Amino acid sequence: MITKEATERVRGWFTGRVPDEWQHAPVDAVVDREEISVRLTLADVDLPQETSAAELDEARAGRAKAFREDTRSRRMEIAREAERRFDRKVSWQVSVGDRTELFTHVAAPVMTRLRQPQRQVLDTLVDAGVARSRSEALGWCVRLVGQHEDDWLTALREAMTGVADVRAQGPTA
Repeated sequence: MITKEATERVRGWFTGRVPDEWQHAPVDAVVDREEISVRLTLADVDLPQETSAAELDEARAGRAKAFREDTRSRRMEIAREAERRFDRKVSWQVSVGDRTELFTHVAAPVMTRLRQPQRQVLDTLVDAGVARSRSEALGWCVRLVGQHEDDWLTALREAMTGVADVRAQGPTA
C-alpha cells in the first residue's frame, strides 16, 4: 500500500522541482506501485464569451499540445530525476479548463494492460484483504461493478489509513 506520507513526499518534491510557470494550481501527484502521475493545471484559454463549445475545446487542446511540445525536454529531465529518486516511472497529465490530456503513461500488465486508476482499484482490494491477488480483485470488480464503487473504495481507503495510523502509534518490535 502506498502511504499518504509517501504520496505527500512525492507531491512535495514535484511542487519544488516543477517550474512555477507550470503551476497555475498546486501540483498534484497520484502514486501507485509502478507509476507517478504528475497532474498539472494550466491557465484556461481566454476567449470571448460567445465562443462556441467546439472552438473552446479545440483551443484547450491546442494549449495542452503546445505545453507538451514546449516543455518536453524539461519534463523528461525532471522525470529522470524522479524515477531515480522514487523508483517509479513518471507520467504527466495537464488540465486546461475541463479538458485533460495524459502524456506517456504506464500500462502495467496484470491480466490485461491497465492504466493507473484501474490498478489502484485492484491494489486497494488486495491491500485491504478483500482479494488475494490483482487477478482475483479484477474478477471481483467485474462481478460487482455498480453505482457506488467509488463511495465504497473511498471508505475502504479511509479505513485503511486509520488502521495504518493506529499501527504507527503502537509499540515497535
